[in-house]
Amino acid sequence: MTVIEQELETTAKMMVAEGKGILAIDESTPTIKKRFDTINVESTEENRRAYRDLLITNPGGSKYISGMILYDETIRQSTSDGTTFTEKLINDGIMPGIKVDTGAKDFALHANEKITEGLDGLRDRLAEYKTLGAKFAKWRAVITIGNNMPTDACIDANAHALARYAGLCQEIGIVPMVEPEVLMDADNTIERCYDVTEKTLSTLFTTLKDQDISIAHTILKTNMVISGKQCSTQASVEEVAKSTVRCLLKNVPSELAGIVFLSGGQSAELATAHLNAMNQNNKDLPWPLSFSYGRALQEPCLKAWGGESTNIEAAQKALLHREKCNGLACKGEYDEKMEEAA
Repeated sequence: MTVIEQELETTAKMMVAEGKGILAIDESTPTIKKRFDTINVESTEENRRAYRDLLITNPGGSKYISGMILYDETIRQSTSDGTTFTEKLINDGIMPGIKVDTGAKDFALHANEKITEGLDGLRDRLAEYKTLGAKFAKWRAVITIGNNMPTDACIDANAHALARYAGLCQEIGIVPMVEPEVLMDADNTIERCYDVTEKTLSTLFTTLKDQDISIAHTILKTNMVISGKQCSTQASVEEVAKSTVRCLLKNVPSELAGIVFLSGGQSAELATAHLNAMNQNNKDLPWPLSFSYGRALQEPCLKAWGGESTNIEAAQKALLHREKCNGLACKGEYDEKMEEAA
């Protein structure tokens, strides 16, 4: 095994260590402005730094968090005492990650579908991010369910971009997190979500293998198989868990390093309950099932903070509660009664 392969293997294993998951704090500047607008806080660079500071320095967080996905601005910032964010994370045993795509843009000739951009210059950007401390990277593709959507062209194009990105990451010793997100915003049934997720994952892993990506040194970040938000019939926690695991077992190679779920707009408690049910009911899966939540971890914390330094302790307590609940869900040991005690 080469030095780079050893590096990839070590990072990938740490990312999905038992009882731990990934905290996504990689919101782009426009997205975090929307989050700050909900608490009437101006999205200045210092306010963004202060908020990410409280997320990164949360006492006890390293017990449940194995990695954090940072944004370009964030990976260059420091804590209040001057320690770089990446240095602080590494000292706490948390892997720093970096979002490297430049966003989902309109897919030419395919109305209402998206293609993720950011491959131009990516090799050089990854080299810089590695010097800044990044151990893994993330690239998100967006798959929309709708009338005659998704098209094969959209799925194929996004899978190809994910594979090219993954190759550039592995070449330099950065673990690629490949994220094909089937959106849950429409009125589709859970069965329709299953079919689209199956097609997306099957295409993705075929393309990764075609481009000689090491599946064993790759992390999959994916949606759960779930009813669309506007669907009149919402699948139960047990149905979501059962359908998601069935889809993964059928379409994800056993050698994959691990799977982390995105929350995709689910409530904080529901995202935890779904993950818990999967792990509680399936003890012999070929890969760990963990989490890589953004809003489902951050939302209670963001509200508690409200932009006030006097609220940092309360905000960190709210964050730690959600991190603990999801860490336990990784082992199938979460109980919704824990929410009452919070």
